[in-house]
Amino acid sequence: MEQNKAPVTEQELSEILQVRRDKLAQLQADGNNPFEITKYPQDSYSADVKEKYNYLEPEQESGEMVCMAGRMMSKRIMGKASFAHIRDNQGDIQLYVRRDVLGDDEYAAFKKMDIGDVVGIKGEVFRTRMGELSVRCTEMTLLAKSLLPLPEKFHGLKDTDTRYRQRYVDLIVNPEVKDTFIKRSRIMQSVRRYLDSKGFLEVDTPILTPFEIGASARPFTTHHNTLDMDMVLRIETELYLKRLIVGGMDRVYEVGRIFRNEGMDTKHNPEFTSVELYQAYTDYYGMMDLVEEMMKTVAQEVCGSLVVEYMGHQIDLSHWERLTMVEAVKKYSGVDFNEVADDAAAIALAKVHHVELPEVATKGAILAEFFDAFVEENLIQPTFIYDYPVEISPLAKRKPEDPAFTERFEYFINATEFGNAFSELNDPIDQKGRFERQVAERKALDPDCKAQVDYDYVTALEYGMPPTGGLGFGVDRLVMLLTNSESIRDVLLFPTMKPLD
Repeated sequence: MEQNKAPVTEQELSEILQVRRDKLAQLQADGNNPFEITKYPQDSYSADVKEKYNYLEPEQESGEMVCMAGRMMSKRIMGKASFAHIRDNQGDIQLYVRRDVLGDDEYAAFKKMDIGDVVGIKGEVFRTRMGELSVRCTEMTLLAKSLLPLPEKFHGLKDTDTRYRQRYVDLIVNPEVKDTFIKRSRIMQSVRRYLDSKGFLEVDTPILTPFEIGASARPFTTHHNTLDMDMVLRIETELYLKRLIVGGMDRVYEVGRIFRNEGMDTKHNPEFTSVELYQAYTDYYGMMDLVEEMMKTVAQEVCGSLVVEYMGHQIDLSHWERLTMVEAVKKYSGVDFNEVADDAAAIALAKVHHVELPEVATKGAILAEFFDAFVEENLIQPTFIYDYPVEISPLAKRKPEDPAFTERFEYFINATEFGNAFSELNDPIDQKGRFERQVAERKALDPDCKAQVDYDYVTALEYGMPPTGGLGFGVDRLVMLLTNSESIRDVLLFPTMKPLD
């Protein structure tokens, strides 16, 4: 059977490539160079045709002509009549090609076409005796010659490394991949539509920034020749967006590319897309409500349900649990940090429970390590974890009733963090102190670190920023969730790859 055919050898592939180039050379010699064609009057697409003419019975003709274009995906030569399939932007449709209808010369040209060639066809829509809606071709034009063969029909393109490197081939032979990226676009449309409906204004902020800020993420660096200065690619959009809040733009958001020179795995890519948004006169509870409503809205619009399948779990987006970090650690580890007296007691607890000590071993930082060790893996259903230690939240507002914690939350689904939100710190004196402390800690750990305090942002705060709620979330992880994709590379058209030697 054809599906058991041995893989093509290098010698056979070389011969196939030569045959295709010879065909192109002959076409060009005959004055039929397909690459000289500049346009084609396509007026119909496969899915639309199938829907419009769904009423046709077997062997019934529509009496109507269509002009279609696409890539030839199959071809069966059967003497004076043949069948083929082309794939366009909407899917596949069958072609019925007869010598007495197409003409001797065009039929001979059709027989020389290869799988993968891009063709334009004109013909009448009808349904075959076997019941398949088809187009009886009266004209056929070669629009682009495929000089490389597509992967074998029954084996397809399965190697993930090749799929990511040659996404163009992946999209041709694996239609479900295209469906993922169509859904990605719909997700972004839905997110934007939701935020716009709430009065948010979409804006753009700089990708190139003048220096590395004190945050822990490592940036990519570059050099601006005209200004003769080193610059970095942004690791967030936060500080520029909050400058706009100071300037009186009360609700803003940005869909932006972020660049972090760090590790790569199924959940991380060096460049990714985030949405950051800021709303004046609300707090992190307002952001929780926004997240919950937005996630429900997007899931319903894109997936048609609030229950989505993800990595073997039924994720119910209609119900969200809310736990403080202290409550969550107590629930899953049995340790109540409300009863931990100081840093020394926290260090002792970490040793007892075999929890890794952070570089700066304070009680709050150790609480976060307990969360990582005991809690995150259990957060399968949508969960807000809020009230984070101040040590790991340099941009969040302290809780007035307990200054060791901040008004910050992250939300988790399937043991993965999906977003991060604060009641934004708007005290310029506190902010300056936190920035300076953060940069000092970075430089103590890495003397070559070039991180600086963003004093201009502190100046902006000195003009007065209203109470503000802020949220940032990764688009790619949201797309992974709503398309049931295991790896971030499955939802990036062109993921970062190491070049082949």
